[in-house]
This record gives sequence, C-alpha cells and structure tokens, in this order.
Amino acid sequence: MSYITKPTARHPAMRVNKLGLTPRDYEGAMSTLCAGCGHDSVTAALIQAFFELDVEPHRVAKLSGIGCSSKTPTYFISEAHGFNSVHGRMPSIAAGANAANRDLLYVGISGDGDSLSIGLGQFCHAIRRNVNMLYVLENNGVYGLTKGQFSASADVGTKSKKGEVNQQGPIDAVNVALTLGATFVARSFSGDKAQLVPILKAGLRHRGFAFIDVISPCVTFNDHVGSTKSYAHTRTHMHEVIETDFVPIRTEIEAEYAEGSVRAVKMHDGSTLQLRKVAEDYDPTDRAAVIDYLGGVVRRGEVPTGLLYLAEAGADMHEFSETVDQPLVEVPYDKLCPGSAGLEAVQKEWW
Repeated sequence: MSYITKPTARHPAMRVNKLGLTPRDYEGAMSTLCAGCGHDSVTAALIQAFFELDVEPHRVAKLSGIGCSSKTPTYFISEAHGFNSVHGRMPSIAAGANAANRDLLYVGISGDGDSLSIGLGQFCHAIRRNVNMLYVLENNGVYGLTKGQFSASADVGTKSKKGEVNQQGPIDAVNVALTLGATFVARSFSGDKAQLVPILKAGLRHRGFAFIDVISPCVTFNDHVGSTKSYAHTRTHMHEVIETDFVPIRTEIEAEYAEGSVRAVKMHDGSTLQLRKVAEDYDPTDRAAVIDYLGGVVRRGEVPTGLLYLAEAGADMHEFSETVDQPLVEVPYDKLCPGSAGLEAVQKEWW
C-alpha cells in the first residue's frame, strides 16, 4: 500500500461539482503500481464517476482483498471508509458491513486471483445474496504480486512472459455472474475510459449487486505477444455489444440521442440508463439470450464489452433478510440487545 500523499494545490479554474468538490477531492494516495498498469486507469475512471455523480466522500465504503487490484482503494477517495480484508474474503466483509449500515455506498475492488480462485465461493454467495454494492474485478489473467503465474481467468493457449502455454480452461466471471442471477453485469476495458466511466456510474446507482469485469492489462507480466489480456489483444478483439451512456434523471437528455436509437432502462433510484444498440436483436434484459450471445462472441475470439445484462427489479440482501429500514448502527443498544428474555422469545419463534 502507498501512504504517500499528493500535493494539495488546486488550480483556480478546476471544475467543481454540485457539492463544491473538485476531482482532486476524490483522489487518494500516490500509486505504487507499475507505470502503465491498467489498474491505475480504473482508478482514474472511478474518480471521475464519483465526481460526476456528486457523491459525498464520507458516504463511501471501500473494500478489497489481496493482490495488485486490492491496492486500488488506496488511490481514490482518501476521505472514505475502508477495509482491506484477507485474500478472497472481501465479499463477506462487504455483506456484513452492508447489513450493519445500509446507508453507505459500498465499492468492492478485487482481482481475478482474489475473486476466481481462493475467493470464488465468497464471490458467488455475494451474487446470490444480491448484496447492494458495486463489485469491480480488475482482470489481467495473472498473479502479478507473485511474478506472473496464470490465474483462473487465463484463456487456453495464452502464453506467459516465459513462454509457457496455459492449458486449463478459464473461469469467465461474466458467465458466473449471469448464471448465479446477478442483476447488473458489464464488462469493459481499462483503456476505454469513455465506455468505463458511464458503466461505473450506472453500477454505483444500481440497487443490488452490480458487477463489472474490467480487462486491466498487467504491463509487467502479461502485456506481450501471445497474451489474451494484453493492451494490443484487447484493443484488436474488443467487440462493443452496446454503446452505453448514463444519464441521471435530474439531467436532461441532450439532442444527440436521436429518437429511436436509444433504449431507456429505468433504474431503481429513478435515474435512467441509456443503451444505444449495435445489434437489433440484442436485449440486455433477457438473461438466457445474453448468455447464448456471449458464447458466440467468445467463440469468434472477440471480447464482448459494455452493459451486458440488467434486471430492472429484484430483491436485495436487505429484502431477503427483512431488515429494518434504519441502519443497525443507529439502532439503540437496548433494542439490539433486549436481554435473555427477549432472546428466549425470539428463539421460541423457531422452535
């Protein structure tokens, strides 16, 4: 982790949002990642998304596990709450924190090793519980902290920096999320900020588990010829399923959104996600059709990006658990702990 602070100087012409904050107010410590790392581009996109959504920094809770990706929360919103968990255990920490204080905006940052190997079970259960959070998976296909071994997302036939060829089939995080019932599924590329920022904004405003798989190349161990997670390969094979823009309901839709070319999907908080279709038969609300479509795209050697699936309705973890509207951290102690007689009464309900 880096605890080197950035200079506090502000240019007088720097733009401000409705809170009177500048993009600098959403930054964190100086990055210690390799120069050119895709993760730093994800950080920049997150900073822009928070700034443009006028998010209050103290209402954000950042969570991560172990890996290069899990250093990312250090680099944005220094004024936010934060917790760095052990390897693969971030989802359960996020679920517990969410249960205690539903009023915070939870952002989990993970990697393909952290989520698809040791943390796969935790990742799956966070999806099926529909924990209300934005889950960003920075996917580079290798274990960067331990010198570039193949991760569970490495494609068959991809070559390591040493020339070894991966023979094991990959775990596709997008397919996992779709089949387990995630209500918001997207994929983007760290080098495509124009696409990534609106997707992040939409995910932050989604009620329930919003999952974004970001292809984020490792410039040290996985950015060479033969890698399917390199900058060159992703730029060449990236296939944008739908052009995505996020328009909060308080903002008027501009004229460039031609009538008939945009599909509006209403979010739970009243905001609107604008989807510009590329294929006439693509429906981001049909889970089975999306899974079939993605399978065909992958077989053609392309990388599907954009908002891939969105469910406009669905219960989140709090509705499943029938929790009270008031955050548990605000409930008086005598109500949280009513004593042995109260506990006995509750237990009798389940006898």
